[in-house]
Amino acid sequence: MHFGHLMAAQDAFEQCNLDRLILVPAAQAPLKPQDVQSSAEDRLAMLRAAVEWDRRFEISDLELRRGGVSYTIDSVRHFRQIYPQDELFWVIGGDQLPKLHLWRSIDELASLVQFIFLERPGFPVKAHPTIPGLRLHRCDGHLLAINSTELRERTRRGLSLDYFVPHKAIVYIREHRLYHGPIP
Repeated sequence: MHFGHLMAAQDAFEQCNLDRLILVPAAQAPLKPQDVQSSAEDRLAMLRAAVEWDRRFEISDLELRRGGVSYTIDSVRHFRQIYPQDELFWVIGGDQLPKLHLWRSIDELASLVQFIFLERPGFPVKAHPTIPGLRLHRCDGHLLAINSTELRERTRRGLSLDYFVPHKAIVYIREHRLYHGPIP
């Protein structure tokens, strides 16, 4: 969880007037099979360290406890049971719009949640996928050019994570010697 993710969560929370925002780390994203580099326990601990002070955000370990590939539809069904009367939104990056038709059970998913997609301010919206019942809300995000792969590489090379990742998460990474590099 780096500042790009946290800024995106804050932008969605504020611009869409959400009551709560639940962060759901994936056990394994189906469209990013090589993305997981640390244990579920470590990723959950880093996320807690990053946002434990911020009452706007909650954390669900649902997908981590379930394990295996994390499909959004399974999580949305779970949250629909917990919050049957609430309007549910799923926050995604604008880069996911062209891939949305590939998501498992996307027609059912579109009927259960509305999507908030983050775009850089001033950039045109990408073409919307043709999915029956799809409800989209644009959120102009302060998207930062930070990606997890780059941060793991910085750690391997012994470079600092300061200004990329919350300090408490950096402390956790150092203490647990994550990402197999010299400690920055």
